[in-house]
Amino acid sequence: MSWPEMDWGDVEQAVALWLRGRHTGVKVANELPADLEKKLPLIQVQVTPGGGEDGTTGVTLLDVQTFAANRTAMWDLARTVHTSMLALAGQRSGGLVIDAVSSDSRPAPVDYGNPALRRAVATYRLTSRAQAPA
Repeated sequence: MSWPEMDWGDVEQAVALWLRGRHTGVKVANELPADLEKKLPLIQVQVTPGGGEDGTTGVTLLDVQTFAANRTAMWDLARTVHTSMLALAGQRSGGLVIDAVSSDSRPAPVDYGNPALRRAVATYRLTSRAQAPA
């Protein structure tokens, strides 16, 4: 399968699958629930504009947001997720081979406008390709 046959949602799903396996007890989602403050801690993975492909390899930008009930928990989750994202390089997840991962923007607090939660946002650049059939 080449990039024209795939969509960037495949990368979102592959990363969400990877993070679910490494962060038990934390909800990982591509869309935020309406009752977010009741679902903490939570990690959101979303493709952002940018990147590209050459027909075989794709470069995708992803925002990874970590939500927690307080600043300390937000930082703890953001740090462990950052480590997990960088560890994704050289791995297979969701039918993709992730060749490289780098952070374009390290985790940083961003106000969410809800005093019941705290959020950190980081942006990652992933280089990936479809996994060859076995």
